[in-house]
Amino acid sequence: MEKENLYAIVLAGGSGTRFWPLSRETWPKQMLKIAGEDTLLRQTIRRVSEIILPENIWIITTVDKSHDIRFHIESLGDLAKDIEIISEPIGRNTAPAIGFTAIFLKMISPDSIMIVMPSDHLIPDSDNFLSDLRVAVEGAKRDYLVAFGIRPNRPETGYGYIKVKDISDLKISGLLEVERFVEKPDLHTANRYISEGNYFWNSGIFVWKTTKILSEIEKYLPSIYQTLKDMESHIFGKEELEKKERLSIKDFEMESEMLSILYSGLESISIDYGVMEKSGDVIMVPATFKWSDLGSWNALDEVIEKDESGNIFRGDTIDIGSQNSIVLSGERLVATIGLKDMVVVDTPDATLVTPKERVQEVRRIVEALKKDGRDEYLFHRTVERPWGSYTVLEKGDGYKIKRILIKPKARLSLQLHRRRSEHWIVLSGIAKVTRGDETFLVHRNESTYIPINTAHRLENPENEPLQIIEVQNGDYLGEDDIERLEDDYGRI
Repeated sequence: MEKENLYAIVLAGGSGTRFWPLSRETWPKQMLKIAGEDTLLRQTIRRVSEIILPENIWIITTVDKSHDIRFHIESLGDLAKDIEIISEPIGRNTAPAIGFTAIFLKMISPDSIMIVMPSDHLIPDSDNFLSDLRVAVEGAKRDYLVAFGIRPNRPETGYGYIKVKDISDLKISGLLEVERFVEKPDLHTANRYISEGNYFWNSGIFVWKTTKILSEIEKYLPSIYQTLKDMESHIFGKEELEKKERLSIKDFEMESEMLSILYSGLESISIDYGVMEKSGDVIMVPATFKWSDLGSWNALDEVIEKDESGNIFRGDTIDIGSQNSIVLSGERLVATIGLKDMVVVDTPDATLVTPKERVQEVRRIVEALKKDGRDEYLFHRTVERPWGSYTVLEKGDGYKIKRILIKPKARLSLQLHRRRSEHWIVLSGIAKVTRGDETFLVHRNESTYIPINTAHRLENPENEPLQIIEVQNGDYLGEDDIERLEDDYGRI
């Protein structure tokens, strides 16, 4: 395979609501260590980096998640430096996201092949995955849309299925001709699919030529295609770009009001429903690798070793007589007695308790939290930031108390707040504080005050971590009351 023409498109815009309370909107499932030694997103990147150049690994996500994802992959070292992150102005499902990425790829590499994959699936055996991927690329070179099918081991009602013909006449080794895509079935139908033997789970991993998927979008999603063409004219219609012999994603200015307006008008539709179910040019690789989409808490039963009673325990737990249950603890002891087919997940600010048969309803909890204006769907109590972290210790009517940890030589953005003041107390280390036109040091056991509407910055000039207590006061204490004036991490 020619590495120069292969691009991995990693879809990372999801919020992973079904893994609440571990996943939050600002720290979704792909950024969790659910199984294996690293997070799902970093596992995905490492997996494809064996056959794809780092600069050809593109992560597509929404604007609000892009900075967190960039920070999250920094631990990959040199590999992370060349990875591109494409920010959708707003989430619009997989068809618009893939089309949006494809218009860039067509300009940069007209002969490119896209390997599209979710960022939050578990694939523990990379060797078989890469072997199957090579087969898929050969199919894509012949102008097919290539899907990956997983042979089912149970009558799953939460997946879409792919029906293949018994005998493929394509004469491409390892590929089967697709008869049709099937929506998520009921239990009776799923049992029939397994007995018939020519149905596979749809993994959501696809391979195709960039030009091929754009032509299929034009055919089956004409309104989306027209908007993509309008975006193309807006983004690429510049003389300085046309004069360049080789373009990269860094050559394009994507953040603009016009682009946001165009993107927000796109229909929200999946590539499966919008294109794959309609196209007559689809073939499938019957996957030889192990796979799980980790679609709910029940998926842990498939990927984590259980005890002799069928239980999974993680963290500080004590149990008496439970069966077939999942119990995960955070910072405190969780004690359980006589559970059967239950899921218990404890975090510092929220605890989930549900029967296994109802884990798909966890998203309803998230919807209720959003409706009530609560932060527990959005943030963890401890929030990682490029400069360090903060932990919410207490909050009440008109106040919030945080513990802030700043890495050595790191600093927050120069910012101001329109609706709150802040009082900082240094617990350890030395703080360099900018307040309006002043810059001064605050030592351990000393404090300072930041009034409303005052530009300020907190910095750690030392080689040891800096810890402070921050007390906020105001009529609104949301994290979106931050107006950044300067920022070392490009978050303005």
